[in-house]
Amino acid sequence: MDERIRSVLDAAFPDREVESVEAAEPSWNDNNETVAVAFADDDADRERIYLKIAADGDASRIARERAVMEYVGTRSSVPVPTVLASETAGEVPYLATAAMDGQRRLELWYDEEADEERHARLARQIGRSLARLHELRFESHGHVVGGDADGLELETGPWTDVLVERIERMADIAGDGRFDHHFEEVVAAVEANRDLLDGAPAALVHGDPAHPNCVHAELDTGDERVGLLDWEISHVGDPARELRRTCRLQFGPLRSVGPERLVSAFHAGYRETAGSLPEGFEARRPVYDAVTFLGASGFFEKWEHRADDPTEELAAEVRAEMDRRLAAIR
Repeated sequence: MDERIRSVLDAAFPDREVESVEAAEPSWNDNNETVAVAFADDDADRERIYLKIAADGDASRIARERAVMEYVGTRSSVPVPTVLASETAGEVPYLATAAMDGQRRLELWYDEEADEERHARLARQIGRSLARLHELRFESHGHVVGGDADGLELETGPWTDVLVERIERMADIAGDGRFDHHFEEVVAAVEANRDLLDGAPAALVHGDPAHPNCVHAELDTGDERVGLLDWEISHVGDPARELRRTCRLQFGPLRSVGPERLVSAFHAGYRETAGSLPEGFEARRPVYDAVTFLGASGFFEKWEHRADDPTEELAAEVRAEMDRRLAAIR
């Protein structure tokens, strides 16, 4: 426990003795630090709390995450964590949340007994959950800069501009790398399709619906819902982009959107709740396939060492795949 974590816990929970502090899920964003905290006065079987600090001192991400969780918690049936304490004005901005009831999606997906049928069921469930979230519509696209349960404060703009700004923020997090030029190439492709993109629906999107950010909770009614953690990059954007990003994060290896049977089950779950995929989904899909692949090519150095293929062969594959996706954009 470093001094920043200690100072935040002393301020947020002055009357509680800390039993342990452990690293939470790994992250590629070094601007944050998230830990799981257990208190000495808790029952042995009580869940830990989670504490996120803005290690770079930028409070905007904490303010956004807190505002969106409060808003979604009152406006949607998508489960979200309960905020226990938060501060954005201090030297170390932080957000403390209670652990969500339910089972982590990582455990369900990678359980040794998980078969194709279970994976398809899980795919349908995340589709339903995102459809419920995307019911929260707005007049304009934009970045969330504040708000609460009563409403979100947005820095609005055309969707193309918002998307470009999000790509540029992703590039800042990725830093210098072998494929950092891909960010510029994708931005050029996005801007060239402004007429296609700016008419997209404006919905609240999570931004990072990966396995570690999903919790399956059974409601009193017997219905099962997928709750979502880590809302710090949520924004008002095109739900079609979130669907393509989810496919890569949930169903495939890092470099693909996964098998068609899982993508179809995911889309079926979304349609069951929303009635259809987002309007114009197929037309905008090629653009988002290139944007989504930045999560692989732009962060190549973060994951290539875990792959079995030799680095240069892997790099050639990534280069060819991005070239293919850019060529598919009309």
